[in-house]
Amino acid sequence: MTQAKNDTYDAVIIGAGMSGLVCGCYLAKAGMKVLIAEQHHKPGGYCTSFKRGDFTFDAAAHSFGSYREGGTMSMVLKELGLSTRIKIIRYDPSDVIITPDHKISFWADLDKTVHELQKAFPYEPKIRDFMSFMNNPNPADIAALRKRTFQDLLDKYFRSSKLKTIISLPVFGYGGLSPSLMSAFTGSKIFSEFLLDGGYYPAGGMQTLPDLLAERFKEFGGTLLLSCPVVRIKTRNLKTTGVISEKGDFIRSKNIVSNCDARQTFLKLLGKRIVTKELSDKLKNMDTSLSMVVLYLGIDNYFRSLPKPGTNVWFLSHYDLEKAYLAAKKGDFEDVGGYMLRLSPDKKSISAFVNAPFKNKKYWDNHKAILLETFIKRIEKHTTPELSKHLLYKDAATPYTLFRYTLNYKGAAYGWESTPAQFAEPEFKKPSFIQGLYLTGHWTTYAQGIPGVVYLGYDIAKLILRKNK
Repeated sequence: MTQAKNDTYDAVIIGAGMSGLVCGCYLAKAGMKVLIAEQHHKPGGYCTSFKRGDFTFDAAAHSFGSYREGGTMSMVLKELGLSTRIKIIRYDPSDVIITPDHKISFWADLDKTVHELQKAFPYEPKIRDFMSFMNNPNPADIAALRKRTFQDLLDKYFRSSKLKTIISLPVFGYGGLSPSLMSAFTGSKIFSEFLLDGGYYPAGGMQTLPDLLAERFKEFGGTLLLSCPVVRIKTRNLKTTGVISEKGDFIRSKNIVSNCDARQTFLKLLGKRIVTKELSDKLKNMDTSLSMVVLYLGIDNYFRSLPKPGTNVWFLSHYDLEKAYLAAKKGDFEDVGGYMLRLSPDKKSISAFVNAPFKNKKYWDNHKAILLETFIKRIEKHTTPELSKHLLYKDAATPYTLFRYTLNYKGAAYGWESTPAQFAEPEFKKPSFIQGLYLTGHWTTYAQGIPGVVYLGYDIAKLILRKNK
């Protein structure tokens, strides 16, 4: 920190999540002097991996999308000169959805997916129309989705409630909202980037992505400080002047980019004295997304009932996603009736998750062990018989765990709830009342998932570069 605190930077980025890293790379590549301060001891946020003995687990993010030619991930890695320095594998099918009556796969070949859905639902004439719209929408149609729900979009194309549930299940899992509440824009982006162009995985695990970006950032001349929490954004005359670290060091910069949650950015780092009452009230009244419980299971060998490695398996015991959402909000995991399960590409470990409420530390301290065993039994009953006979390691991350490692408010997995009313709030990207402050990441209300936050990092960097010619 000694050198960092004595220097003045063109930009300081708070948080080395994927969005902060991408933003930092573009700014440093353009010649700006940039520092990224990260409170954790490794970069990546939710996109990290960890080891337990012989097993490597992805902490939360387990694959990504938008790596097709022209996709966000493909574009960014190419422009940063990283596409030849990382091996990306696409697992096919990317996702399999299992319900009481159906087992539907989402393949890299769109025609194959359409054929499978048409075979299961022969009286639904608009399956291909829906897929074509999701795969290649025009900008005007996308803009029209901003104030609609994902349920509105589904109702436009389909009659069958079962088909709507099958299509919505991964969207619910990745967005933490039922179709009737989720913004149609967010739902369509999740569907297109996670399912129609999903299943991509970096060789070596998800940690490879942030590690590579951090390395490239430093090659461009950037400074990365890990285990360095920022406790205050300093201002003068409604302009940012720098940040103060937990150790009390002042780091000067006229441009501050926050890659941490919006409540922490405005109410804690900036302070209530600076933030407008209107924004402060809005922050207090907005709804955060659900968190999740993530299982980490190490197995002795590959056995017959396991899914294909690298494929996300979604299970739901009923067809009522409204019921599943309300149960997840209460923490009633029996009524949720579903989960996502994934066998790692090396066939040594299993991850699984279910949406969950934050509650508090005491609750999860008391319930974690019971929930862990209950979750394993449910998986064993519905999709993976004899799982418990092959377990060598088992643990789980609770919503409090996610909060502890990322400081995301209430351990939120997806930032704010992606409702139409909470979509695209301009103050959460570039606040109008203070000069030099920008936000990036999923708390901006503009995007979710790795492709979404990566694009925001790119977008904010371009905005800063235009303003700092």
